[in-house]
Parts: sequence; structure tokens; C-alpha cells
Amino acid sequence: MIGILSLFFVLPFLNSIIRAGQYDTSLRRLLQNGVKDVHTLYTRSFMISHFLGLFLNIATVSLVHRTLKPSLSGMKTKMAEIFYTRSILRGYALCLVWSPIEIMVIISLDLTGFTYINVVPFLIPLVLLMFLSDWIFSRRQYKGMPLVMESSGSIPFNKIIKKTAQMMGMLFVLVLTATLFEYLFEQGFLFSVVISIIPIAFIWALLINRRRRYLNIAVPVFKVRTFSLSNYFFMFLSAGFFVEMLSSSPFISYLEMVFLANTGHELLLFGLIGLYFILASFSGFHPLVSIALLGEVLSPVMADIASIPLALVLITSSLATAIYSPYNLSVSLLAGQMNLVPFRLSLWNFPFSLYFIVSSILIAYGLTYVL
Repeated sequence: MIGILSLFFVLPFLNSIIRAGQYDTSLRRLLQNGVKDVHTLYTRSFMISHFLGLFLNIATVSLVHRTLKPSLSGMKTKMAEIFYTRSILRGYALCLVWSPIEIMVIISLDLTGFTYINVVPFLIPLVLLMFLSDWIFSRRQYKGMPLVMESSGSIPFNKIIKKTAQMMGMLFVLVLTATLFEYLFEQGFLFSVVISIIPIAFIWALLINRRRRYLNIAVPVFKVRTFSLSNYFFMFLSAGFFVEMLSSSPFISYLEMVFLANTGHELLLFGLIGLYFILASFSGFHPLVSIALLGEVLSPVMADIASIPLALVLITSSLATAIYSPYNLSVSLLAGQMNLVPFRLSLWNFPFSLYFIVSSILIAYGLTYVL
């Protein structure tokens, strides 16, 4: 839990480089530039949520919602609410699946003993499949629906390409540095990412000639976020006690009986993991607590069952909660901005979330025969 808190401690330094380089501004203007129909706006908002989520994390949800709101002022209220819910949350959650700084990805890798380089070749095609599926679903729903909106000003396409390439380049350097650090010092991927973020972000600010602007943004944000970490500290501290107490209680034996009895049947085990996260998320469990508890349950046999397919199932099942769980921060935040009950957003997104979880389980099971 201290490692998780450390990641929250250094994340402001990565988020601030996005503001210093004005990457978020370019993407917001791209969202509105030249849009003529609802389906195009949906696809763009999905992609903007996806790429901004890699760097701004949960701040992406409110930022994209504010940007979209004027564009959908003429749409029926319920249709606009569904539009926000699906385009923002799905794009945001799918970016977390392959993000090297997402805590659920890091914990899943630490539990199974694999590195990010081992799993990312399988995560990217899975995310692309989900994007293609959602594109088809949204095209059927919004096909032929015109959209009239004011342009926020044209922006050169080559500038967008340059900004996007810089963002992806920074992410690639961060992954490469963290992987190399983990290989040399064998301290785990979480620790390696935490150590790498600050120097990589500062070097990037130097390369784009934004050193002073970066420091003016990063230092105040770091101070504010550090003071607010007291909430996370007590949450993680209580979560640690909770998991430890459960692991010493009779309740853990029931979970062990369910999971350990099926470790020899991969498809059934993967299905149980997916169902476990669904039930836990609707019961109010944060996925961090759920995966920590599951790690305790599987720890006696993890050395025997650890595999890349298992890592895929842990990552996708835990992060799908960002799309549908009424207790997840992303769903709660968007629901609050729209003045809706989070369970309504869950209802709109759960079918796609279930499709995502089932698809990842079937793909992971298929990989057990080739890996």
C-alpha cells in the first residue's frame, strides 16, 4: 500500500507536463474542429478521453465533459447523458488497461511476476478490438444524426500529429526506463515507475523548452496534491488492515475453497475472477481492495498458475469497474457533474462492460493454448 501511495505522490509531475506542453489544449480543439455529425463527435470524444487519460488520469472525465457540454446543448437530455456516459467512461477506462502507470496494471503484474513488456503486445489488440466494437455500436445508434456546433478555430493537422507523437514518445521512454530499472535492480515494476516519473518528466520539459513553465505548474500542483494525500493514506492504511484481517478470518477460507478448487480449469478460474470483481464492485469494494484480497487468496498457488493470460484477466476485470461500478471514482465523478445517480450510469454501461470482460476472458483462455 505504501508503494501505491508513492505513485500518487509523484503523478502530479507527469500530469503537469501535459499542461506545460499545452497538449490538452490541442486535443480539446481537435475535439470540436470540423465535426458535422454525432457519430464523429462520439468517436473523437472517445479518442480524446483515451489519450488524455494516459496522462491526466481521473481529471480527464471532468475536462472532456466540460468540453463536450456546449456541443450537445441541442440534444435531448437523456440522449446527451448516455452520450457522455459511454464516450467518456469507455474511452477513459480502456486507456487504463494498457497504461504503464495505472496502479491496477502494476499490481496485476507484480502478482503474476511478469513485466509490462510481456503483456502489452496482448493488451493493445484487445483495446483495439473494444474500440472497433464500440465504434460499430455507436455508428448504429448515431448514424445519420446531424450536429450543428460552433468551431473553436482550426488547428493544423501536423501540429496535432506532432503533439500526439511527443506524448507517445514520452510514454515509451517512461516504460523503457522503468523496465530497464526493474531488470537491473529487481525492485518490482511499481517501484521502478515511481522512481522514473520525475526525471523523465523534467527531462521532457527541457526538450520542449518548457522548463520554467513546467516548474511553475508542477510545484504548486505537487504541494496541493500532497496535502490531499492524507485521504488516500488513511484509505490505503485501512484497506491494508482490512485485507490482513480478512486473510485471518474464516471468510477467506470460503474464497479459497471457490478459487483454489478451480485453479486447474483456466476458463472456469478466469470466469470466477470476472464474476468476483463484478460482485465486489457492486458491493462497494474498491478494485484495489478486491485485487489485494484476491492476491491473498491465490498466493498459495500463484507460482503454479501465474501466466500472461491470468495477468490479462486481472487487468481487464479490475479496470472494467471504471466503466460501470457506481462506487468507482470515474463513474461517481461524471454522475455528480450530470446531477445523476451513479447507478443510472452503471445501467447504461454494464452491457458493454460485460462484453469487455467476457471477451477478455475468452481471449485469455485461447492464449493458454499458444503460450
